[in-house]
Amino acid sequence: MQYAAHETLVAPARATGSLRRLAAGSLMTVAVFLALSVGYSHALPLLFGPEGWAGVAPGIAAATTPAGVLINLLTFALLIAALAVSLRTVHRRGFLTLVGPLPRALGQFRRALVAVALLYAVLLVLPLPEGFAPVRNLAAGTWLAFLPLALGALFIQVLAEEVLFRGYFQSQLAARFASPLVWLALPSAAFGLLHLDFGTHDEMAWLVAGWATLFGLAAADLTARFGTLGPATALHFLNNFAAILFAAPKGQFDGLALYVYPFELSDSAALMAMMPADLLILLCGWLAIRLALRG
Repeated sequence: MQYAAHETLVAPARATGSLRRLAAGSLMTVAVFLALSVGYSHALPLLFGPEGWAGVAPGIAAATTPAGVLINLLTFALLIAALAVSLRTVHRRGFLTLVGPLPRALGQFRRALVAVALLYAVLLVLPLPEGFAPVRNLAAGTWLAFLPLALGALFIQVLAEEVLFRGYFQSQLAARFASPLVWLALPSAAFGLLHLDFGTHDEMAWLVAGWATLFGLAAADLTARFGTLGPATALHFLNNFAAILFAAPKGQFDGLALYVYPFELSDSAALMAMMPADLLILLCGWLAIRLALRG
């Protein structure tokens, strides 16, 4: 069976695989996350001090400064903590049961990361359509100085989304429903809806959410196929590295990007022009990982 390895992640969910437990765990995760977020929002002004906070705060909403990007990414640590609490309380599960056997997960992560990194290296030498070439956003020295902290914060953000959607929702639904159509599609659709943002993407919001849903399906397939979160996390990490730390759309989450594209996320013509390439990159990344990990 193509998804036999998925049992490694599903088995710990079987004892509490009811939809009632899933609903309770989800609600507790949201409640704890919101409570932690309130504390986080109150702690930040104290941490920076009045003058420092006055300089930092304007760049947070759209993440247009290095501090704004880091503050947004580190918020996802609160989601990890909230999920760990609800796992232990509602499901009597440890956090690592969402990840899979750690040595195997780390090994798969490394191999998948290399495979997708090689793909991106090839893409870097390909020409972009006229008018889409990114321009320098940060000085190389500034970018490199922030890079270690940025990579750590980015990994936290990616891990939070993977453990929630591919780890928690997917395994709990698979413990209740045998059909992959349920436990692949529902978490992926929820992941897509998480990215539905009319304020940022305007009339293209549903298209962006659709792309995120397809990304969720690719990540869900890799998770079920190889039995750990390692491959999906690698795909997600390099995708977000490219979109947040390497080249970001102008004016939105570009505070730590080395380059920016000369268009905003509300530019429907630009997004339509870039979408086929993004879908092709996603497909190639998914296939590259499958080839790298086969056997």
